[in-house]
Amino acid sequence: MSIQTNDLSMQTARAPSRRIRAVMRNHMSLLFAAAMLLVILMVYASLGRGVLTIEELNIDSAAALTLVLAATAQTIVMMRGGIDLSIGGIISLGTSVFATQVGDSAISVMVWSAIVLAGGALIGALNGWIMTTFRLQPFLVTLAMWSILSGVAMMVLPTDGGKVPGWWISFANEKLYGIVMPVWLIAALLLFWVWFAATRTGTTIKAVGSSAKAAYLSGVSEMSVNMVCYGLSGLFAAMAALYLTTQIGAGSPNIGSDYILASVAASVIGGVSLFGGRGHLLGTVIGAFILTIIGNLIFVLRISSYWQPVASGAILLCAVLVTSIIEKKTRASSS
Repeated sequence: MSIQTNDLSMQTARAPSRRIRAVMRNHMSLLFAAAMLLVILMVYASLGRGVLTIEELNIDSAAALTLVLAATAQTIVMMRGGIDLSIGGIISLGTSVFATQVGDSAISVMVWSAIVLAGGALIGALNGWIMTTFRLQPFLVTLAMWSILSGVAMMVLPTDGGKVPGWWISFANEKLYGIVMPVWLIAALLLFWVWFAATRTGTTIKAVGSSAKAAYLSGVSEMSVNMVCYGLSGLFAAMAALYLTTQIGAGSPNIGSDYILASVAASVIGGVSLFGGRGHLLGTVIGAFILTIIGNLIFVLRISSYWQPVASGAILLCAVLVTSIIEKKTRASSS
């Protein structure tokens, strides 16, 4: 009896340590991304003054927000186990339509913002419908949609141009308590994710990404999940397009292509699994800041800008290796 009691007490004592190890394992990719960002910031701070200040946070957040929004779109579909290349076309077409159609009045900005956002969401939902109805791979469907939207964007605006109201640009860079709007928007985005991840929709997307077969056997609708996932992806890509117009002050029919691979990279660096079911938007935001600050660091070092994709690729490779090791250990421990 005493032996059984001792065994029970030992198991009880080990339980918290097991939970801690499980939490650490599940968040190892996020911790790795945070450590990378800290190292990069320390190097950046050692090369110049004013790096660890509110003003620098304002500048970096303004520069990173478009990528953060595009990577949010990518994170949602990657959590489901997919990928969305069409965000490049949505961003390009969104900036082109907005810059050529919007007027100076607040009503015009509101109307055309709503049209761009609704268009992005509808295009994304269409992607989900097509891939589910015809049993096509997300890569192929979204690649084709990217090509179609890029062509339409060129028809709307053949070259960079158009214009957006000056007050729209100023509004996006307004300060509240010394902090610019992009910082507040990123904070709001993270709060949204905390809520969204706890909703039935959020948990369903994660469940489908972890085991699509088990989720569908439980009664989850594949059509609904795909249309919601890709619809949300299109919506956030359209948000990225609207914010981007405040940064460049115009539209661009090709600019969205710059955010396709970068959005995937930011998500993976932040710990979002390429196989679905694992990830957190906080990691994606960290990944977006890493890619943004790498560019600043290369500029400060006064070395060729060609080194930026080299450095970004090396960081991405490290993140993929860490994620792969973690997932192998997770499968081994659960089997």
